[in-house]
Amino acid sequence: MAGMTSHQARHPASEVQIAIEGVHLFGLLTVPAASRALVLFAHGSGSGRRSPRNQHVANRLNSEGLATLLFDLLTPGEELDRENVFDIPMLGGRLRAVSHWAHDQPGLGDQAVGYFGASTGAGAALWAAGGEPGVFAIVSRGGRPDLAGGRLPEVQAPTLLIVGGRDPVVERLNREAQARLRCESELVIIPGATHLFEEDGALDEVARLAGNWLRGHVPQPEAKEVT
Repeated sequence: MAGMTSHQARHPASEVQIAIEGVHLFGLLTVPAASRALVLFAHGSGSGRRSPRNQHVANRLNSEGLATLLFDLLTPGEELDRENVFDIPMLGGRLRAVSHWAHDQPGLGDQAVGYFGASTGAGAALWAAGGEPGVFAIVSRGGRPDLAGGRLPEVQAPTLLIVGGRDPVVERLNREAQARLRCESELVIIPGATHLFEEDGALDEVARLAGNWLRGHVPQPEAKEVT
């Protein structure tokens, strides 16, 4: 796919099954050595854990020492009902539940949790983060943050909104949503990029921006008192 290049050797991903709220979701978990933060990916409508765009971004984050979990917010049966794809409260609730699941897993419990959302998944990520102090940062790629509605003012996590310069409708929606955020936020427009960031170098720029934002907001470990 245009715009995709490899940064470093890929870290091995593990297939995981996430049992929450009476359903089983499937994901791809990658945990680099010495990782202190886990980024959960919320995909847009019609996409999932094997999205090549999100995997490209995840590979970049892994190369920078961040763990990633790409998972399907819906079961195959649920995806058949288009209303589920746009049910932001349900999707956001699932994302929050997966965050809690991760905290209960061996080797993940001490990882700070951040979100990366694409398209409608960005709305779900912001909905999930509304009033949730445990999320350290959020990145939205070509997202619909407006779908988080009344939750936007409750978001505490620093939020980066990335939009293509040739995606005017989504740019307008992002600007309107950013005006409702009360947390630290930044809107970055990538010139010449369309909604899917398929142009040469566009997705690499998304990955670079996402990596810088997330790494820059990972909580620092608390200093231990010397007695």
